[in-house]
Amino acid sequence: MDQKGETTLERRLYPIGEFAGRAGVTVRTLRFYDKVGLLAPSAMTKAGYRLYGEQDLSTLQHILALKFLGFSLEEIKQCLAGGPAQVGEMLSRQRQMLQEKRLQLDAILSAIGSAEKQVSAGRNSAEAIIRVITVIQMEQKQEWVKQHFSEEQAQKLEELMTTSYSEEARQNLAQRGEWTEADQERVGAQWAHVATESTRLAEAGADPAGEEGQALAKLKHDLLFAFTQGNSAVSAGLEKFWENHSALPAAEQPLASVVNPTLVPGAQDAGAQFLDRAMTIYKERNPS
Repeated sequence: MDQKGETTLERRLYPIGEFAGRAGVTVRTLRFYDKVGLLAPSAMTKAGYRLYGEQDLSTLQHILALKFLGFSLEEIKQCLAGGPAQVGEMLSRQRQMLQEKRLQLDAILSAIGSAEKQVSAGRNSAEAIIRVITVIQMEQKQEWVKQHFSEEQAQKLEELMTTSYSEEARQNLAQRGEWTEADQERVGAQWAHVATESTRLAEAGADPAGEEGQALAKLKHDLLFAFTQGNSAVSAGLEKFWENHSALPAAEQPLASVVNPTLVPGAQDAGAQFLDRAMTIYKERNPS
């Protein structure tokens, strides 16, 4: 093929249906990638139909490869914008994440292997299975912490947990079920509502003993009870945790960036003071 033929081939544009067939994806996928700014067509017909070229195919293959490796669409977009250096950095992060995942799986597989030996030896099978469940839950909780806190914050949280909660309380917390991302979103939204309403009612000059103030106090009471589950050791540990947390310099408080200041015990802003008064009245009216 002559140089002119090569140029013509390189410049050939394909309708979206034909291009999707060549790329092995659906038309719907291409439209979605265009919508989110990941892969725009090279041209449009006068009638508004998308047209794709050979360079678009190369970009799409790049996108599909990164997607296969587990990158989010936003991360892929960053890679395409940043070039090879950005891709290298993303791959390094992905490798580190997968290595951590392998360590988690190794811990779980080791626990399962030990359980199999116990069962084969005729030992307590229930105890062996509980051990496996405990290891899985611990790994899931560690994964959740890594998603929301830096390494330094996670270490400080661990120190606070150790110094604030008794052994009994820590065992109680460790035996609870998996804490999922959905759980965090649900509870986070409830606490955010408490903080927002506290500030709103304080600014409106509402009465902490009034209907709205007491409804808010009840919600906070119920949220705290859902965490402590009425366990006195956990309740005492939670109180001690916040004392120790507040005693740290502001820059070292691991929850400072994720918890609304209104909800931190001892906070002095108007919303926090309103909530404290409402809680005091609620406890007087509803002694345990």
